[in-house]
Amino acid sequence: MAGDTGWRVGARPQNLRVLLSEQVTVYVIEPHRGYAEAAAILGEDYAGFLVHDGARCFYGFVQAFHQSCLEHPIRRCREMIQMASPAAAAFPRAVQTLLQQSLRLRDRYQQSEVSWHGLAVATGRLEAQLDRLLNRHFRCSDNQRLAKHLRHEQPHLFTFLRCPGLHATNNFAERAIRLMAMARKTWGGNRTANGARTQQILASVLRTCWQQGKNAFDQLVKLLRSARPILLEIIPAEPSP
Repeated sequence: MAGDTGWRVGARPQNLRVLLSEQVTVYVIEPHRGYAEAAAILGEDYAGFLVHDGARCFYGFVQAFHQSCLEHPIRRCREMIQMASPAAAAFPRAVQTLLQQSLRLRDRYQQSEVSWHGLAVATGRLEAQLDRLLNRHFRCSDNQRLAKHLRHEQPHLFTFLRCPGLHATNNFAERAIRLMAMARKTWGGNRTANGARTQQILASVLRTCWQQGKNAFDQLVKLLRSARPILLEIIPAEPSP
């Protein structure tokens, strides 16, 4: 999973990126939010699963299996419905209903209420329904922007139904970012680049230890007492996708 938020180093705007799996979290504070910065961590040939908010920089990983977070368009539709006229609200309401149906379908499959074949058939129907929703002309500018966004994300909205077990949202990454955002609101960021580098390393170690149920204090003491550089025992034996 991946997520980003704003940060500051020496009062200058920076980007805080988090890349994480079920076992490992990596925080990076960097000047720019781009593909090159993400590829420096994941590798340009990354071919695993990548759940994100639809930022275009992540689509540079052409070998990866992408899942565009459903929570973002659902939240966007909810806000549009509150502000739009009844006629204009029909489109975001239909999109919201469709995406929520996909989440309920996932839940039914996980509860063994739907077979693998039934999941595949229902997924195809959802994709066809989305095609029909987007194959229209929209007069409202807000609906035009929403449709443009959905057309771009369309190939990656239902990956989680084709690959059961994959997260449909990047809420896991959002929760990891929230901790750093609270720290940012407290002291505003870092004063120096060295301070930012120190914080990203410590935050990565602390959260990874928490994910793995390991004592972060013991890990850091072992690192500081070592006479030579060592790898902490928080690196998975087999890399997660």
